[in-house]
Amino acid sequence: MKASSLTALLVAAMGARRNVLIVSDPGVGKSALVEVACRIAGVRSDDLIISHPGVEDPTDPKGLPSLNPNKKGEATFLPFGALAKALRATRPTVWFLDDFGQATPAVQAAYMQLLLARQVNGHVLPDCVTFVAATNRRTAGMGVSGCLEPVKSRFSTIVNLEADIEDWSAWAMDAGIDERVIAYLRFDSTMLHQFEASSDMTNTPSPRTWENFSEVLSWNLAKGDREEAGVGAVGQGAAGQYFAFENQLAHLPHADAIFADPEAFDIRESRPEVLYAVVTTLAIRTTAKTFGAVCRFAERLERDGRGEFASLLMRDSTRRSPELEATPEYAAILTGPVGHIVSGSSIS
Repeated sequence: MKASSLTALLVAAMGARRNVLIVSDPGVGKSALVEVACRIAGVRSDDLIISHPGVEDPTDPKGLPSLNPNKKGEATFLPFGALAKALRATRPTVWFLDDFGQATPAVQAAYMQLLLARQVNGHVLPDCVTFVAATNRRTAGMGVSGCLEPVKSRFSTIVNLEADIEDWSAWAMDAGIDERVIAYLRFDSTMLHQFEASSDMTNTPSPRTWENFSEVLSWNLAKGDREEAGVGAVGQGAAGQYFAFENQLAHLPHADAIFADPEAFDIRESRPEVLYAVVTTLAIRTTAKTFGAVCRFAERLERDGRGEFASLLMRDSTRRSPELEATPEYAAILTGPVGHIVSGSSIS
């Protein structure tokens, strides 16, 4: 399931107070997705409880054993940390169990009481608390031993999260990821996620490592150092292909030049990687003032046989700035050939 679909599922599950387990390779964005779903579902940031069962022991979900002051010679369990906060909850609350598959069987069994009976050692969870758990796949080489069978059945559904270039691109534009990185991954979406477990001290391409790669590009390192740091972020093969792509953009016009004269750029002779970079940059930087020029450029793209890029430009521009859909320019372009492509396009 791609991120946008899983977000909708999580919002629905939170509203129904049902538990969900998310499974994926490392670096696909499970944790970030839960935070986004919480915001949409109206769960306040301080009502998102995050636990890491992989580094806990059974007392974390059960409470600390202590002498019962009311019954001499008997012990009780005192809640602390995440459990204590969950027990005090009065508003919609999500308890996120991150890297749940790394937890020991004893810790998983302790959480099972909370997941099923919603109580442990006499402490009852309020109805407003919902569980979401996440784990890497067992084959990912991340120390995941799996989940106990009785624990798995305590989740209403177990959903696999897959990397998706369309969802990632939408997120990346809003997150300030380097425009060239977005354009490259759109040009070769197979490089978005190629996780490979290894004992070597190397990284492989994933949404998380590409975010790191984008940050490395912002450090303004010397050429050799920049390329070496890039290799360290996403691996030798991915970094090499990106820098080869970047070299193709050496003569890319600045967005301001296209805003000033949408007719000047040579569309027909431009390679696909250049057009991906151009439309991505324009979509990120367009405003109500420059949208007219963007629409004219989109019409040129369609006339010159590059209609898929015209659709991509329109869709990205209006997704980032929904107010553009209320402009006369947008209403006009929808009535023409570009509008027909936009309504039926599937390009990412």
